[in-house]
Amino acid sequence: MIVIAHLSDTHIDTGPEDGGRSVDRTRAVMEYLNSLPYDLDAVIATGDIADHATPSEYEAARKLLTTTRHPLLTCPGNHDERAAYREHFLGEPPSKTPINTVHATDTFTLALCDTSVPGEDHGRLEDETLTWLSTLLADTPPTRPFLIGFHHPPVPLNTPYVDGIRQFDEDRLADLTSRHPNVTAFLAGHAHTPAATTFANRPLLVAPGVVSTLRLPWEPQTHPTHHVHRDLPPAVAFHVLDECGRLTTHYRPVPVT
Repeated sequence: MIVIAHLSDTHIDTGPEDGGRSVDRTRAVMEYLNSLPYDLDAVIATGDIADHATPSEYEAARKLLTTTRHPLLTCPGNHDERAAYREHFLGEPPSKTPINTVHATDTFTLALCDTSVPGEDHGRLEDETLTWLSTLLADTPPTRPFLIGFHHPPVPLNTPYVDGIRQFDEDRLADLTSRHPNVTAFLAGHAHTPAATTFANRPLLVAPGVVSTLRLPWEPQTHPTHHVHRDLPPAVAFHVLDECGRLTTHYRPVPVT
């Protein structure tokens, strides 16, 4: 059995207006994961690691996220900035090239793709990333489950605010993965709400937000532009792939003390 913990949208903010709220919520999630009696196969954070992409935000995020005992993979979101992310979160030389990462084992492969578009809120996979992903898929045994994660969902979720800044040009990804039946699921963030749908005839599983939760269009709105709950607890998804190849996702709220 493979168990992957999935968090997203920590939006770490070290400014005075945040008052440590984003840090406290992220810490609660990571302490919960680190307290589990079971060693997870991976923990992924699908973007919007920082809120303003400042060095202090990434340094705080690094202390919070990279101390986990579980294998950790992250990717940028639209609030992130590649050069600062590389330098202050990953500890690498700054670069504006896409940040793509892979965790390959004898039992599964997990690839996180950079869908960020510098200076924009919507997402798109660059040619460089698609080439990288294509090579990974070609080099992976066809019987090994392959999961693909990124920040921006590649289909509408019926949430107008998010749908306007989702991942576009998604047909290229659908075409690529159609040639690889071992692609098990797509994992995304960005929406700040747990969601499950399909893309390219596979499950598309969206993580809840750590910093906040999106109000759905049919839920009460305090104001037309106030589309987030800030009082609901952070949450995490667990993606479970069993010996039969069945994928199940569980969502868990995490109390902040």
